[in-house]
Amino acid sequence: MTVRGIDHIGVTVPDLDTATEFFTRAFGAEVLYDTLPRERGPKGGWATERRLGVPQGTEEVAVRMLRLPNGPGIELFEFSGPRQADPVVPCDLGWQHVALYVDDVDEALLRVAGAGGTALSEPVPLPGPEAGEHNRLVYCRTPWGATVELVSYPDPQAYEKETDLRRWRP
Repeated sequence: MTVRGIDHIGVTVPDLDTATEFFTRAFGAEVLYDTLPRERGPKGGWATERRLGVPQGTEEVAVRMLRLPNGPGIELFEFSGPRQADPVVPCDLGWQHVALYVDDVDEALLRVAGAGGTALSEPVPLPGPEAGEHNRLVYCRTPWGATVELVSYPDPQAYEKETDLRRWRP
């Protein structure tokens, strides 16, 4: 078996259309297709509960696949049901953020803000083994509270002096 890369990232959102607008405006995403169009939903029952491991009574309201200009897809899920927790923050267990490689952190941050997201800080230099003259990152929140990292490392990283291994670079 060979893992070739990440195909897509699934994100649960409070409103499919609002989230689509955010990813389109902030990151240039495009709608590929609706796996479950809103007018065909909601879809629930034993098969949904077992397939996704969600509590009894949970229904998929709508599901949409987006395409980023480069990289994996983003699959948006809108659910209704008996339980829905607040978005995780980095100290919670499980997948905690998605990092998107961008050419210009400042420009990307302006697009995130223009689409309704917020920066958690100013952009900062990448630390330690990731350091390089123009290598930077900033964490942001989507309008519904999920965490997204904007990262750019156009310059060689410090760890590259110690090994021939390299992290993926677009």
